[in-house]
Amino acid sequence: MYSLSDFDFHLPQELIAQLPLPERSASRLLHVDGDRLVDRSFSEIVDLLSPGDLLVFNNTRVLKARFFGAKESGGKVEVLVERVLDTRHVLAQVRASKSPKAGSAIRLADAFDVIVGERAGEFYTLQFPSDVFDLIEAHGRLPLPPYIEHAADEVDEKRYQTVYAKEPGAVAAPTAGLHFDQPLLDKLRDKGVQFAYVTLHVGAGTFQPVRTENLAEHKMHSEWYTIPQETVDAVRAVRAAGRNVVAVGTTSMRALESASQSGELQAGSADTNLFITPGYTFKTVDRMVTNFHLPKSTLLMLVSAFAGYRQIRDAYAHAIEKRYRFFSYGDAMLLTRNT
Repeated sequence: MYSLSDFDFHLPQELIAQLPLPERSASRLLHVDGDRLVDRSFSEIVDLLSPGDLLVFNNTRVLKARFFGAKESGGKVEVLVERVLDTRHVLAQVRASKSPKAGSAIRLADAFDVIVGERAGEFYTLQFPSDVFDLIEAHGRLPLPPYIEHAADEVDEKRYQTVYAKEPGAVAAPTAGLHFDQPLLDKLRDKGVQFAYVTLHVGAGTFQPVRTENLAEHKMHSEWYTIPQETVDAVRAVRAAGRNVVAVGTTSMRALESASQSGELQAGSADTNLFITPGYTFKTVDRMVTNFHLPKSTLLMLVSAFAGYRQIRDAYAHAIEKRYRFFSYGDAMLLTRNT
């Protein structure tokens, strides 16, 4: 049994990528092939996939989910939308010197008022005066991860979004997908690699470290996902042909595995709080593309479960030695299921 301290490591601060590279596919790719570690460029992923393999992308789109505002008393407030509930209501984190009261108003972006509703755990229900998505797009700010030290600008609004982003609802990008640009996607398609899509709206909980040494005591954050029937059909056809299902990112992995708990991938939508740690039996995914993750994070535990605890420890040590770039704007790995 593993404990929290088994997933800690020292990362030099200067290896945390603060900016994206000029070209998406110019990042580095560490190919973890069993016990063998091969340094490559991300564009070489074309050579590492076979015709008939299936890449499964998360097509969620990041919302401009951060707002600054003020309570009726004048006190400053920061709001981070966590989840859109319907066209007029959201769940949100609200940071203020004093907790807002139900029924009170908060002025956001000096543009419109929201009404505070009931509290739901660490979140508040907020009622918007008109369409949520329109107001977020018009007045919100892109919510960069807490370890990126600059305020979001026009470059971030383009680059902290995958080129295939379609379904709005995330507050964090599915970062493994940030390495794919259209020319690379075209090369993969020309080779005969197939594409399919899931949607998982990434929540702010993805950045939260686990704080209990006993992993069984950790309460996993919940995220909403949907698996289209056409994706299920594509996965079944690829598996029947003996080809690989390749999850692009931990979010695609989480959606696919959450929808496979019966033993076979099922179409549909649901919330998932699936917590994958070493010992988990993967049901659908054969390979995955992923970035380098935070110490003590649930994502580091997931990739360790997938590729092997020792293999991931060795890969991270190698990446630090070779000065790979870490986290959202950083480099990537290609992993194979270690079973």
